[in-house]
Amino acid sequence: MTLPGHDPAPVVVGTPGSFARGVLDERHPALIERVRRATPYPPERQLALDSLLQDITGGSVEPLDDDEPGAVRWRDEPHYGRPWADVPFLWAESFFYFRLLAALGYFAPGPWQGIDPFAPFKNAELAGAEVDGELAALDRLAELPPRERDRTLLLSSLWGNRADLGFRLSAGEAGLGDRVPGPVVDDSAALWDVLSAGEPGKVCLVADNAGPELLPDLVLSDHLLTTGRAASVVLHLKPYPYYVSDATTTDTLACLDRLTGASGHAAAVGGRLRQAMGDGRLVLRAHPFSCAPYSYDRMPDDLREDFASATLTVLKGDLNYRRLVGDRHWQATTPFAEATAYFPGPVAALRTLKCDVVTGLTPSTLERLNAGTGSWRTSGTHALIQVRT
Repeated sequence: MTLPGHDPAPVVVGTPGSFARGVLDERHPALIERVRRATPYPPERQLALDSLLQDITGGSVEPLDDDEPGAVRWRDEPHYGRPWADVPFLWAESFFYFRLLAALGYFAPGPWQGIDPFAPFKNAELAGAEVDGELAALDRLAELPPRERDRTLLLSSLWGNRADLGFRLSAGEAGLGDRVPGPVVDDSAALWDVLSAGEPGKVCLVADNAGPELLPDLVLSDHLLTTGRAASVVLHLKPYPYYVSDATTTDTLACLDRLTGASGHAAAVGGRLRQAMGDGRLVLRAHPFSCAPYSYDRMPDDLREDFASATLTVLKGDLNYRRLVGDRHWQATTPFAEATAYFPGPVAALRTLKCDVVTGLTPSTLERLNAGTGSWRTSGTHALIQVRT
């Protein structure tokens, strides 16, 4: 992706010492071992994990066997034979996760087909006492004035993006640091203006993580429906497990069960969402492109039409942000509106910063951030709400 009148920003690759290199050299091998320990895979799957670990730590990118289910979609890629760190980071991450699922038999007929290797992590997090407290806190929403309730639920969805198991499994809880209260960009007023400008329409919400992030996304979806900001919400999910904690349909149903199994306001939200799903006002969609290793400027026509028909499309999280603006080393002051000009309708991004890619900062904000901790782009302590109408 390049911008008219601009030199193309360099594509993010695994440069030595970079955040991307750390993911490739440290996070991916550690994840293989965590997956191995979490589930008693049989010897042939253990050997496949060994082979994948050897490939990513000492080898080059190799194509899938032709008989591997799903291999055809990766057949014509230009990156084979090159070191993992030398290919586009977005592609390398996506291919790693596909290879991981393939090694565990996820796509092939047999007893391990369709078994989510990240489910033990997701289930433990969703069942945690911290979630109990967050659901109980929903009972206080009724005490808030409408405008404050809007902001509370939007910020809950925004900061819920810190609930990224891939990030937390590698960095540990301490790696999250203390969040900075104010977003580095806050276009929330523009977001509510778009949703209030005309008759209620369709809102597309492109989900990121399951569990403690998806719960506030669902609560926000219910709020948009019950306040008349949206006639329907289309929740875009991953068609299969991806990037550790990315949300699938199974994860969404688990979150609905968690809501309805609670009490008070949470249970009411869960009941309304189940009803909305049943009558078509809450639609689950899992487009294959959601797991593609490309930016959204390459989205297929049917997905483009879906987003084009929405009053607003809200994209959650770092991966969706990288795919929205392009996984490149943009100047941080590159206008968000320019980077997303191709997108077929009004679009918003809600993310906590856990990678190097960022656009839309003012020069003064960038100067302030650079004067502070050097890890502000990747620590998960800063967040943004950006809107292009």
